[in-house]
Amino acid sequence: MNNDTRLRDGPGPRASAGSAAAGAPAGPASGSGVYAALDLGTNNCRLLIACPTDDGFRVVDSFSRIIRLGEGIPATGCISDAAIERAIGALSICRDKIQSKKAKRLRLIATEACRAASNADSFRDRVATETGIRLEVIDRETEATLAVIGCSPLLDPGGRGAILFDIGGGSTELVRIERDPGERNAVPRIKAWMSIPLGVVTLSEHFGGKHVTPQSYARMVQEVARYVAPFASEHGADLKDMHLLGTSGTVTTLAGVHLNLVRYDRRRIDGVWMSDADLTAAITRLLGMTYQERAGNQCIGVERADLVLAGCAILDAIRDAFPLPRLRVADRGLREGMLVEMMREDGALGGCR
Repeated sequence: MNNDTRLRDGPGPRASAGSAAAGAPAGPASGSGVYAALDLGTNNCRLLIACPTDDGFRVVDSFSRIIRLGEGIPATGCISDAAIERAIGALSICRDKIQSKKAKRLRLIATEACRAASNADSFRDRVATETGIRLEVIDRETEATLAVIGCSPLLDPGGRGAILFDIGGGSTELVRIERDPGERNAVPRIKAWMSIPLGVVTLSEHFGGKHVTPQSYARMVQEVARYVAPFASEHGADLKDMHLLGTSGTVTTLAGVHLNLVRYDRRRIDGVWMSDADLTAAITRLLGMTYQERAGNQCIGVERADLVLAGCAILDAIRDAFPLPRLRVADRGLREGMLVEMMREDGALGGCR
């Protein structure tokens, strides 16, 4: 697994960010001790820049923008010109932030859209030429592992484990994580994982996302259930003392709707518990909204209004397969997992340098 992906300073001769020599380790010993993690997904472009602290890390800058990189890929097999332009615009901002904060240790990943698109290599070459960012396309197992690392601090300390899920734009990862018996404070282990090639973008493009009827919603749930069923059959038994742990725009949006927030507030969302009844009520409320009403909701907005019900359908298929009474919502995931992994590798979780 390559954890030494670096940035070069825009078009022109290759050079790593800051003073680190090309090809040399870009860890904190070589510079500022500032870390950057970028996740270019099928729907979002997200960046997190942080310094290690005694008990984790301190965020010094961040960025998130919906770019819909995977829009149209199921139909054409290619990343569209419009999506490429949106991605390059967002990645240029990320490059500027990375350079401004003098981050030396980087991991810059891309996920399902770049795994699936036939023009992914040429897209990545163009990104490198125009922004200086060289993207690492990770496989689905790595994606699931990073989600576990990023979200495991939210595991119920009194429980045995969780069914963790990450609903993305082009794929959904499911992971069963557990602590060993008698070690309730131990780091959870991955017992089983799977990835399905369905996310909010692919599902909404196939079934429609703006005007969703109860019938089309049920068909979405059924489609996802076909993929989830084999995993649940093999790994869905003995769920005592376990809960659901969800990371995605879908679950954070549902939490915002559940809490009746006027606008999205991460401090109130990350780590909140929702009961099965809470989830049903929030999804039912969304199903009763028109597209315009969803777009006008400040926790959804126009950028998610045609995607959120596809995400709810994925969640309902997971809930049906793993009937657990509680869900913990995580507004964290791959970026946090990358940061923790890099800092652990560098032995840097003792504070900023």
